[in-house]
Amino acid sequence: MRVLLKDILDCPPDAAWRALRSPAVFREVSSPVVSVESRGADGFPTVWEPGEHPVGLNALGLVPMGEQVIRLTMETTRKDGVRILRDTGRGVSGALASVTLWDHRMAVAPDPAGTGKTLFRDQLIFRTGALTLAGWPVFWALWQWRMRQLKRLAPTWQLDLGVDLPADLLAEADASATADADAVSRVTE
Repeated sequence: MRVLLKDILDCPPDAAWRALRSPAVFREVSSPVVSVESRGADGFPTVWEPGEHPVGLNALGLVPMGEQVIRLTMETTRKDGVRILRDTGRGVSGALASVTLWDHRMAVAPDPAGTGKTLFRDQLIFRTGALTLAGWPVFWALWQWRMRQLKRLAPTWQLDLGVDLPADLLAEADASATADADAVSRVTE
């Protein structure tokens, strides 16, 4: 089965991309419907990296749903500027172990209307054997909640110089800041 959502987020694409790679944002957009705890030895990283990340999930923070492995890959080199975060993880225990296929892709691109905002696409393809059809309304409702949370949070996402800017733009920003500082010091001497 498939759940597919598309909307415009009120933030620049670089800020949206950074937010998608944040475990804190992942937890916030899922909350309070699903609470997520890291099962990794060092807890959640500051920024998701490609690879496997074990987690435990609870419905409404109370009912254990089981454990799953989030398996992330990132595609950032497309010529059209689209960046994709993909999770092809798997359920390990509890109700999550019934999920036999999990392919979740989130894509970030500049708004085609040229607003400076982000075109966000979110697709989940899943299978749970005989329960797939029954599971679709649950996943659909959860994805609606997540999109609502993403839209609510997006205007608060800011760029972080040095993290979000490509190296060439960062070098230009550093050169400009150094020139400004030199000019100020000459004036104050």
